[in-house]
Amino acid sequence: MPAPPPAVPKTRAVTRWIMTRPAGLSPADQSQLKAILQACPELAAVTTHVRAFAAMMTGRRGRDLQSWMAAATATGDPALRSFVTGLRSDQDAVTAGLTLPWSSGAVEGHVNRIKMLKRQMYGRASPDLLRRRVLLPD
Repeated sequence: MPAPPPAVPKTRAVTRWIMTRPAGLSPADQSQLKAILQACPELAAVTTHVRAFAAMMTGRRGRDLQSWMAAATATGDPALRSFVTGLRSDQDAVTAGLTLPWSSGAVEGHVNRIKMLKRQMYGRASPDLLRRRVLLPD
């Protein structure tokens, strides 16, 4: 009796494989991803662009953004075109974000925490208690 075919991987698993550095994947995952990309050239093209964008982000190479956007648009993939359109809407800020070493991540984290506290306490306590929870560390 022949062995059953391997299970089809979930979409999330394939997405995770694409978003992970190839060296960080197990050999089994690498072989499955390679088989999937060979079977679907469109996904292989998107994977190439996704990994190039990730390398641009981690290497802080904002100078390469314009050429990457031209190449991504040339693929004809609607999702990539939509992503590039969004990048172009505020290209100066995106280029700065990919180039400069500064980040507003810490500030955004505090704003997110304050909004969460505000939602949790809506209608439950006085502004004094909200102020105390915002100012005092957890």
